[in-house]
Amino acid sequence: MPNAKSFNKHVLVVDDDREIAETLRFALTEVGYEVSVAIDGNQGLAYVEAKNPDLIILDMMMPRRSGFLVLERLRQLSEIPAPVIMITGNEGTRHQEYAEMLGVDDYIHKPFAIDRLLKSVDNLLVTS
Repeated sequence: MPNAKSFNKHVLVVDDDREIAETLRFALTEVGYEVSVAIDGNQGLAYVEAKNPDLIILDMMMPRRSGFLVLERLRQLSEIPAPVIMITGNEGTRHQEYAEMLGVDDYIHKPFAIDRLLKSVDNLLVTS
């Protein structure tokens, strides 16, 4: 059932794994979010500059520009940047600590339950 607070909120999914991106698009759309997908970090940054989404779900490991480089640039683009949820298959704490230093709002390890991600999205968009 769509969530009333999700209407008119735009989420950008940046992930080079098309299957994951489409799964996230479907799940987020089902609860009422508007969703766009970028397949690499460069495309994601271009989209952010053009459309200014309310929240970004960002894969860490991507070709051309990693999630870390995208996150660094996002934090430079705006004084009040959109919240970012970083998703990754990397289990190392060093990467999580670096993402947190760059200002990531949530860090989720793959594989994850869709409910876990939706709860994070809802929490971040209610507080932003």
